[in-house]
Amino acid sequence: MFKVFLSDLKKDFKGYNAAKLAKDAMSGMTVAAVALPLALAFGVSSGADAAAGLITAIIAGIVIGTFSGAFYQISGPTGAMAAVLISVIAEYRLQGVFIATLIAGVMLLIAGFLHLGKLTEFIPAPVITGFTSGIAVIIALGQLDNFFGVRSVGDSAILKFASYFRGGFSPNLYAVGIGLFVIVFMLVFPKKWNAVVPASLLSIIIATALSMLFGLDVGTVGEIPKTLLPAARLNLSDINLSKIAGLLSPAFSIAMLGMIESLLCGSSAGRMTGKRLNSDQELIAQGIGNIILPFFGGIPATAAIARTSVAIKSGAQTRLAGIFHAFGLLISMFLLAPAMSSIPLSALAGVLLVTAWRMNEWETIKYIFSHKFKGAVLKYTATMATTVIFDLTVAILIGVVIALILLVKRLSVCEINYEKVDLKRMGVDDAALENKYSHSCVVYITGPIIFANTQNIEQIAEKTEGCDTVLFSMRGASHIDISGAMAILELLKELKARRIEIMICGISNSAGEIMKRSGIVELVGEDNFYWSVDCALLGDRNRGAKARLEAC
Repeated sequence: MFKVFLSDLKKDFKGYNAAKLAKDAMSGMTVAAVALPLALAFGVSSGADAAAGLITAIIAGIVIGTFSGAFYQISGPTGAMAAVLISVIAEYRLQGVFIATLIAGVMLLIAGFLHLGKLTEFIPAPVITGFTSGIAVIIALGQLDNFFGVRSVGDSAILKFASYFRGGFSPNLYAVGIGLFVIVFMLVFPKKWNAVVPASLLSIIIATALSMLFGLDVGTVGEIPKTLLPAARLNLSDINLSKIAGLLSPAFSIAMLGMIESLLCGSSAGRMTGKRLNSDQELIAQGIGNIILPFFGGIPATAAIARTSVAIKSGAQTRLAGIFHAFGLLISMFLLAPAMSSIPLSALAGVLLVTAWRMNEWETIKYIFSHKFKGAVLKYTATMATTVIFDLTVAILIGVVIALILLVKRLSVCEINYEKVDLKRMGVDDAALENKYSHSCVVYITGPIIFANTQNIEQIAEKTEGCDTVLFSMRGASHIDISGAMAILELLKELKARRIEIMICGISNSAGEIMKRSGIVELVGEDNFYWSVDCALLGDRNRGAKARLEAC
């Protein structure tokens, strides 16, 4: 794996020159301008503080960016991760988040070494879309306090929202005004200008300037320390077995989210650049980064499509772009800390409310609902609801279980059709053969013959009443399990008891093996297995029975 990483580095930096270095530096600074307000906002929204978000973006940009699975991956705090952390901080405080992040980092590292990156491919698209929408709802609900300038009560986003209706709700009109200004500004800001200066950054600058100019009484970010080693960080003495045991569940949620977000980001960015993400290397990078982050007071980080897409569009050439973005944020911390400490929380809330709205995959949602894909609608709705009500792990689990149930239901459909033998359709004009098969029936079986549809097999005996020969055309029978084989065996015994001649045609190799092992071949006889219905009807007796069965 290390050799593959070194090989990828050599490819990335092959032919590297001053022109490419300039592009990386410009791209890094552009990403830093986009990441700055988001890092502050996600730090606050997670329940930590703005400094934690900024430190996370800096450390993640350097460490994860260096070891990432592709040059374009830019990591840092994200809205989805912040939403997950709200409940963790409420129950375990900030030290609990640090320990959970460390454990999650170890989990991601192990997942990378065990090549588990492919597992995310088994999560259906509607489940991913539903979980993203659920995260967006949590982010939006979690920002209402800062947006209205109030303090709600409750252990979850839903309970806090419900507390607004219990009386005593008195919003700070200045905070609401600033929040609305930021939202409107970001929505009407021309997209072509956004490439020059991010609307989120510009709106926060204007909102902060207005707040300071008029001395508005609103909550602000507060002091941002000019250090990467703040007082609130993880120390080795804070780690003990009792704390680790209690934090395994939230750590697993953090690791799962980190895996899903990073690999989905890499998949999307890979299509944009034409360069595929090394998923195992990406998980190792995420693991290393999240192991280190808590010791600097950072919160969990993951690759983010917002930063990554900006890096690609602004001309990133190598992973140095992510590192330059981190140094840009570091410079901002030391030079702009006093100004950033005066940023109104409602301005950050406005940025996050717009971010939450844009997080939703609206085109996919519209497609699912407009085309009335009932299964997809169920998976989307169930995953979104459980994300909001419970947590990510439960939501993904429920979404995947629903998807598997629906999949089994669809795949278990076994269609059986019946048709009287008509030799004239085959271009055969033989009175003797016509007389021989005048009471014959072809049973066409399409689909798997498994435990879920054995009742369909049982009905064949009734449907073939009055026939003296039954030909089973099984070329469309994709699979037979033990329950299906037992049902077929009982059916054939019943048909033989009625002295009905049986011919089995066109079975696959796997179906033929099951029939041998289950005793069906022995019951029917090898002479009665044919390559096709045509061969059976026209008396393909020139080939040995064993050869016919093997051909089938």
